[in-house]
Amino acid sequence: MALHFELVTPAKLVRSEDVHMVVVPGAEGEFGVLEGHAPFVSTIRDGAVQVYKTEGAAPEVIEVRGGFAEVGANGLTVLAEQVEA
Repeated sequence: MALHFELVTPAKLVRSEDVHMVVVPGAEGEFGVLEGHAPFVSTIRDGAVQVYKTEGAAPEVIEVRGGFAEVGANGLTVLAEQVEA
């Protein structure tokens, strides 16, 4: 099963895709999200979002600055103040 992941900034939609897992740099520590995760909202700190496209794959690392993450019925949405290439 796949997790729907979206990464957005105030200016644009950066990423929208189905992935295996995403690890987010939460304000209270990193947390991983898989399909079926319980709903919640967290602020995020500056750091690396790690996107695992398939099980066992090496992560793609995306640097983000501030924002929040929301896990809901539609998957994971990360709203970052800034995304670094």
